[in-house]
Amino acid sequence: MNIVLIEDEHLAYQRMAKLIKEILPASQILAHHDTVESASKWFSGNAAPDLVLLDVQLSDGTAFDLLKAVNIDCPIIFTTAYDQYAIDAFKTTSVDYLLKPIKKAELESALEKLKKFKDIFQEAETSPKDVGIPAEYKKRFMIRFGEHIKSVPVEDIAYCYSENKNTYARLWDGRSYPMDNNLDMLEAMLNPADFFRINRQYIITLKAITEMKTYSKARVIVKLNPVVKEPPVVSSERAADFKKWLAGETY
Repeated sequence: MNIVLIEDEHLAYQRMAKLIKEILPASQILAHHDTVESASKWFSGNAAPDLVLLDVQLSDGTAFDLLKAVNIDCPIIFTTAYDQYAIDAFKTTSVDYLLKPIKKAELESALEKLKKFKDIFQEAETSPKDVGIPAEYKKRFMIRFGEHIKSVPVEDIAYCYSENKNTYARLWDGRSYPMDNNLDMLEAMLNPADFFRINRQYIITLKAITEMKTYSKARVIVKLNPVVKEPPVVSSERAADFKKWLAGETY
């Protein structure tokens, strides 16, 4: 499990990192941030991790300032010395809300809750649905922008992406249009033979790929056309299926 820690108290960070290694020895702490500003920059340029442990009160703002600034599309465990933020926390992708000082048993319980959630959703995704009935995928989308409405055929879309909690379709001509559906919904609507979800922020087509480079371990950087300022990275958990998709295999 890849984890990002956001904590402005050094001793609290050290304790949290120690507890994580004790509970999840195989986990990797990808990054540690102690301000809203540094965390915002990191999430703007990197794929979301599997989990974020997020202190509510940071030196230059709050966790909710961070969530307004960037899209953190992954489970969050909030950590804080205050309990008045609990309601706001559970309006986000929060799995749990732990009060400091964090106890090992409480962190174990929160991580177990996360595992159960993932097991439930994976079971739902892999359960047989409408066996024998061919899937119907979207052929076009009705897109609204301002006072205008546009019908966009699926074949005109190079890739879809999320940015600042909104979802967009980037067309081959370089224009981007807002979508009514989030990436989870679009993933189910689009034909997997043509579109692949490489991480929590991008669904791409094969034709949009101009270059691929090894990033780390199984991860791959994908350069796209139309050009993206920060080329996306195929998440490690999707890398094997991505290679099968590239080869035209069923995954």
